Amino acid sequence: MERSLLTLAATLVTLFYKTICVGRVVADVGTATSYDPPYLPTRCPGYDRDRLPGSGLFVAAGHGIWDNGAACGRKYQLRCLSGLRRPCKDGSIVVEVVDLCRTNSCTSTLVLSDEAFSALSKIPNTKINIEYRQL
Repeated sequence: MERSLLTLAATLVTLFYKTICVGRVVADVGTATSYDPPYLPTRCPGYDRDRLPGSGLFVAAGHGIWDNGAACGRKYQLRCLSGLRRPCKDGSIVVEVVDLCRTNSCTSTLVLSDEAFSALSKIPNTKINIEYRQL
């Protein structure tokens, strides 16, 4: 009886440790820039403006996370980490992927709508370092 209680306790401690420690290592670091309207057409909803998030918090995915279109509709939590002239605002936002970065030489992980970018950065038209995690 005593041995089974010790085994149970050890199992619970192990599960707790894995849940707390492993569950938190899910964010990646990348870069973000902004892009201006017009936002349509996009590679995901096409010309359907009603399928864009009403909040204006959406992004175009860079080639690294586009995944041949599988990124369409994915939601990410973003937080500004750093940039030139300290652009970061406090807090985080949730965005939805609605497009592929429109330039062939896209060097950003994510390209944010003006609304999304201004929610993270005090300085427009700059490149920021972000932490992002898929929800």
